[in-house]
Amino acid sequence: MPKLQLSFHTTFALKKEDLLKIIQAASEEKGLNDSLEDLIEKTGLGNKKVVPMKSWGIRAGLIDKSSNRLSPEGKLVLAKDPYLESPVTNWLMHFYLSLGDKGLQTPPKNPTDWGGWTYFVYTFLPQYRAFTTDELVHTSALIFDQETPKNLTKNFKIVLRAYTEEQALANCKFLTQADDQFIAGHPNLPNPYLTGYFLAKLWERDFKDERSVLTESVLNHGMGLAPVLGINTEDLQEQLNTLETYNIIEQRRAVPPFQIIPRWDDPLMLLEKAYDSDL
Repeated sequence: MPKLQLSFHTTFALKKEDLLKIIQAASEEKGLNDSLEDLIEKTGLGNKKVVPMKSWGIRAGLIDKSSNRLSPEGKLVLAKDPYLESPVTNWLMHFYLSLGDKGLQTPPKNPTDWGGWTYFVYTFLPQYRAFTTDELVHTSALIFDQETPKNLTKNFKIVLRAYTEEQALANCKFLTQADDQFIAGHPNLPNPYLTGYFLAKLWERDFKDERSVLTESVLNHGMGLAPVLGINTEDLQEQLNTLETYNIIEQRRAVPPFQIIPRWDDPLMLLEKAYDSDL
């Protein structure tokens, strides 16, 4: 049976002020390979908060789990957005958080197999564009039936706070809140270079070294670009059209089946351009 896999935060919500302290520590010579006591002293975080914030950093794609140092993306984030204020950073973190703790491994047939966050982004939200916490808990209880309603509520509230609190990812508007209702499907979309970065990383995951793929394969991927951006396939096609104008991709649409051809060299260069164009 699917497991929720959300205990990494131990009830500490995503707070960029605290996450920044961990990222700064990870940028130092020893990274996060110090003792717990040294990390507490270095970051100023309490002994119960250090490990959860490190886990947030790993899941958000900013810290490499194996080395306990900044990932290439994390280095770029710290250089370009040293206070974690840019919407580019928020979207980048959302992109990696949506993948649970598996990152860009080959995705499962059912997103639920990777836990609660992937279930929420790739299964629940495409079906429920407006919902309450109770509705999310009730629906997820049918999937994660080994979890108590109390535990589901506690964990999904942390996920919801990540998207709705200003000190987290709220300016993406991937999810908004009106009273007790949450609303999806009206995101403040990232700039084309960041969308291109997402496509490039998903291309590496799903299509390896293919030099062209069917447009349909990109539009309709269950753990692909449309759900992670919070849009439908028609809106995604508009995004692809924009990427073409930026020379990030080429589209061949004269005769079906339509195809996409990548025109980027290095995904990280697209991420860097995303920051430079957002200034």
